[in-house]
Amino acid sequence: MKYKDYYEIMGIKRDATQDEIKRAYRKLARKYHPDVSKETDAELRFKEVGEAYEVLKDPEKRVAYDQLGANWKAGQDFQPPPDWDQGFEFHGGGFTGADAAQFSDFFESLYGRGAFTQGFDGRSRREFHAHGEDTHAKVMIDLEDAYQGATRTLTLKHTELGADGRPQMKERTLNVRIPKGICQGQHIRLAKQGGAGIGKGEPGDLYLEVEFRPHSLYHVEGRDVYLNLPVAPWEAALGATVKAPTPTGSVDLKIPANSSAGRRLRFKERGIPGKQPGDFYVVIQIALPPAESEAAKTAYRNFEKALPYNPRKQLGV
Repeated sequence: MKYKDYYEIMGIKRDATQDEIKRAYRKLARKYHPDVSKETDAELRFKEVGEAYEVLKDPEKRVAYDQLGANWKAGQDFQPPPDWDQGFEFHGGGFTGADAAQFSDFFESLYGRGAFTQGFDGRSRREFHAHGEDTHAKVMIDLEDAYQGATRTLTLKHTELGADGRPQMKERTLNVRIPKGICQGQHIRLAKQGGAGIGKGEPGDLYLEVEFRPHSLYHVEGRDVYLNLPVAPWEAALGATVKAPTPTGSVDLKIPANSSAGRRLRFKERGIPGKQPGDFYVVIQIALPPAESEAAKTAYRNFEKALPYNPRKQLGV
């Protein structure tokens, strides 16, 4: 996927005001409109300009885009970090009148199809609704929080237009209760913590989408939790009882004799809690002692003589 420099597409500087962005869009939209333009690539350029404007006209999307940094060049291979928008508070959930289906894979990788509704000012909504807008943010929690439940202090970022017409990033801190048993992709609703209401209208709600921080030991699939457990060759071959870590403490695990690499051992309902708890799986990984000394090399040679074995026999070689 190629990086798109939206500022370059619109021919503006990165510190342009919102009014300057609007003027640049109007000029380029007239120049490349397929119905009037004589440029050979008018339709493509018109779509590119529309996509760039969709991001830069909205201070929330713009500040989030700017967080990626100015070191990327247009056309470079690009993959957004998985937590690039972590803790960034967005309003709504669709688009401001643009056809998102025409946008590039680059746009979709950052914002998705249908990730926002109204723009930053929300004017069209205020004409009809007094209730404040709901806001959305992605937050990262530890896997252990889902097992035990916790209260965490989270800092969320949002944007406001400054007196100079440029978006400014603001922060607010909230104490959030993480419910026991929450999974990735689920939401925590904070009532009346969204956008302010109009007049006497109540504030909207804040929805926090949960993701787990990468863990050094475990990975998660739904409610199931997996651990890759290294065992010595003799433990796998002869069987053994070993200690294995879990998110709720270590357990004694019986390794069956003749266990091969990749074998899964299940602890029923020891995954993420819930009405239907997940399972905890231990995946056997054979760890070979390094042959770094003469004694180790001799032991391996004796092992080879004592137990002739061709691991590639099933391949016919």
